[in-house]
Amino acid sequence: MKKRCIFLFVILSCHAFAQDLTIKGGRGGILSFGQRTTLSTFNGDHERPAVGLGGQMRLQLSDRVNTEWFMDYLPVTNQYTRRNDLHIGWSVMFYVLSNPTPKVQPYIVAGHCFDRTLQTELADRSNKIERWSSAVQGGLGLHFNLTQRFDISLSSQYMIHLGTDIHSHMEENGRVEFEKHKGGSLEGHLLTSLTLNYKLGDLWKSKRK
Repeated sequence: MKKRCIFLFVILSCHAFAQDLTIKGGRGGILSFGQRTTLSTFNGDHERPAVGLGGQMRLQLSDRVNTEWFMDYLPVTNQYTRRNDLHIGWSVMFYVLSNPTPKVQPYIVAGHCFDRTLQTELADRSNKIERWSSAVQGGLGLHFNLTQRFDISLSSQYMIHLGTDIHSHMEENGRVEFEKHKGGSLEGHLLTSLTLNYKLGDLWKSKRK
């Protein structure tokens, strides 16, 4: 019975992805939802690369301008601490090609997000530090439009934190000390995201531009 339910779900999903998308003029007004996997590299404090999960909503404004509203959760550890980052933000995507629906669609992306960081000592969970800050990010991306409704997207953006930053270091007595520094820094991290997106529909009639 379980296998039959899974098979039926796959068939219905494929049928939904294959259905045509009704466009009311231009592509402004297209609403889509999806999920994402994000890899964070070039992290500080000798941290390993982080792999996180999240989701996003897109609302397209015109044939060549789209917006993305996202949330990412990124856990990462070094030798003595665990760091959890929560990114909540938005981006604007500008499509390079004039063709509104190519199979492969390159774009330039830039945006802003709010970042909540919680860093905790692995050996003593009561020793921790937390901060909220904001960040800006920018980079390049590609949509792979598999159907009119479904696309897989790959993007790479460099994120620069603007607010308070926190660091950790090990004292000679073996205790982990956390430091908080005010002010922005050009040091950040590279975020590479793989997203799956499904277009629900076109919300309003728009002209091609």
